Amino acid sequence: MKKQQNLDHGAWDAVTSGAVEIVDRAHMKSRIERGDRLRVKLGLDPTKPDIHLGHTVPLRALRRYQQHGHQAVLIIGDWTARIGDPSGQNVTRPQLTKEEVDAAAQTYLDQAWKILDEGETEVRFQSEWFDKMQLEAVVQLTSRYTVARMLARDDFAKRMKEGRPVGLHELLYPLLQAYDSVAVRSDLELGGTDQTFNLLVGRDIQEAYGEPPQDIQTMPLLEGLDGVQKMSKSLDNYIGIAEPPSVMYRKAMSVPDHLIVRYLQLVTDADQEELAAEERALREGENPRGVKQRLAERIVRQFHPNAQPGDYREESGGFKSTGPARVDIEPGERSIAQLFLDAGLVASKSEARRLVGQKGLTINGQPVGSADDKVTPTDGMLLQRGLHRVARLKVS
Repeated sequence: MKKQQNLDHGAWDAVTSGAVEIVDRAHMKSRIERGDRLRVKLGLDPTKPDIHLGHTVPLRALRRYQQHGHQAVLIIGDWTARIGDPSGQNVTRPQLTKEEVDAAAQTYLDQAWKILDEGETEVRFQSEWFDKMQLEAVVQLTSRYTVARMLARDDFAKRMKEGRPVGLHELLYPLLQAYDSVAVRSDLELGGTDQTFNLLVGRDIQEAYGEPPQDIQTMPLLEGLDGVQKMSKSLDNYIGIAEPPSVMYRKAMSVPDHLIVRYLQLVTDADQEELAAEERALREGENPRGVKQRLAERIVRQFHPNAQPGDYREESGGFKSTGPARVDIEPGERSIAQLFLDAGLVASKSEARRLVGQKGLTINGQPVGSADDKVTPTDGMLLQRGLHRVARLKVS
């Protein structure tokens, strides 16, 4: 195996910065300190076209391995994206078409190069191996794992207990992600903490195919702008890395005060001395707005290095809110899903139902319990999707 030269003990601290869990820590540390050049895998499912700051947490971890001489292997999940990772989902995800996935994959790659070194990144598409996989090989893959072990997964177990359906195709998702590790001979896989089960399946499947099991490094999930749930486009609590500087700046200025340091740690290039200075400023009573302004400027500079602060601050409107949009609506009782559709806050009633399951819709500040409940709109009723999409109703 090719050796990486001049890797000192400090490299371990650098590449594992921010990690939540490492499996197998002793083995991984010995390889890094010995100077082995690891094949470090990260998989991205292009289910939607844009990358947000939450995605950048494992991407930045992959970049750190790149900077210390290891081989970054970026897997584009053009097969698993069509299934949809069931991690944390209370319902079966809608399946995407190949055309939808391919379009999103291209924008994912365009944006990934804002973080990774394109010339030093090995990009692999799952279709390289799964398009050629015959039914016999699929059956062989499924024979390497038991149904009992798969259904022990938290989200599957919860849905089974509650009588919610679990699609047979969903059971394939962890196996397909695991086979990626076999296909690219992964030494180490990165992922969010919600990926732990899938990453562990990867170790088992590699062993079943006669390969050494990959080590695992999980990274934290970044809370969104609501300060509670993980950053997600569907919850509208995200900062996209391709958004205009003024939009990024305005959104970053709405990061909850208690998450300022966490954002500095996970999504910026602030070093330990700079982090300590900002923590000290908050502890000693500096107005959080000033620290948040420096955070917002850091985020914008990372993705728009040529943007001028005066321009994006002015364009952001000085962080002033214009208030909720007024939406004219016909009178009469209807389902909550239909109400949000009529108000233009969702694209379909099925999207409304999905958002309700994620606690992403509120009426007059109260979370919606069921998208099928009936409601009669009234003047001034406030509908909200996520953090930024708000409508105040005017009944015609």
